[in-house]
Amino acid sequence: MNITVIGLGNMGLPMAANLLKAGHIVTGFDLNPDLVAAHVANGGHGATSIAEAIRGAEAIVTMLPAGRHVDTVYLGPGGILDGINTKPILIDSSTIDVATAQKVAAEATKRGIDMLDAPVSGGTGGAIAGTLTFMCGGTDAAFAAAKPILQGMGKNIIHAGSAGAGQSAKICNNMMLAVAMFGVSEAFVLADKLGLDRQKLFDITSTSTGQSWALTTYCPAPGPVPTAPSNRDYTGGFAAALMLKDLKLAQDAAESVGAATPLGAHAARLYQEVNDAGEGARDFSVVFRWLAGLARAEVN
Repeated sequence: MNITVIGLGNMGLPMAANLLKAGHIVTGFDLNPDLVAAHVANGGHGATSIAEAIRGAEAIVTMLPAGRHVDTVYLGPGGILDGINTKPILIDSSTIDVATAQKVAAEATKRGIDMLDAPVSGGTGGAIAGTLTFMCGGTDAAFAAAKPILQGMGKNIIHAGSAGAGQSAKICNNMMLAVAMFGVSEAFVLADKLGLDRQKLFDITSTSTGQSWALTTYCPAPGPVPTAPSNRDYTGGFAAALMLKDLKLAQDAAESVGAATPLGAHAARLYQEVNDAGEGARDFSVVFRWLAGLARAEVN
């Protein structure tokens, strides 16, 4: 298929590379020309504008920073819905607010175009390996059209419901992850203070009721999981600033429907402090290092 990928950052670039590996013709566009050049070096085609990128596309995948960017890229002057001359399947894999996802999908529907909100889980490692989980919101027809494309980039493709359901699933997932990461980090901070060996704690809890993905795959304490960002100074992975963004989205959604999320709200406040401390560009598991540097009385 002729596929366009708009947004060639840490996630979009490897996703586009996997579409190329799957045999598709992939045109890439990003505001950063260096990223477009990197896509071309991977074997893709480069474009200098949205209009050029989407010309003749059978599918368009977007991976953008926030809802305002999605709104502009799809609905703004010179945007996707203004410029397409075909009826491609639209797949937005950005993590954004539910309302914007539903708004853009409704505008696409008015034009007879299928669209999915399809945010991902799996981080940059999953994007590179092609093992992402896609949480999809949209019609059955849109999901059926998009699934073969998504299978080139991910391992688990799940239809969560109607438009916006993918975003709902993503913010719920990341709120759980943020809370779990703080729990694991606190346990390792306490273990260090008590003189308990980190590896021993890991060996025990990874096979006990404290087990979680945040522990066994992404251990925030350096040592037990060699492939975790904690063992490379918390570089790469999923930035703490992005986790804060997702937590704010979750809190906005919770406020809109009156859902009680006290732990999610507290995690958002703590991640704000982590970002304020200058750790926003580090992987979100940097909360272990941040906590380890605090005295008990300093944590809100």
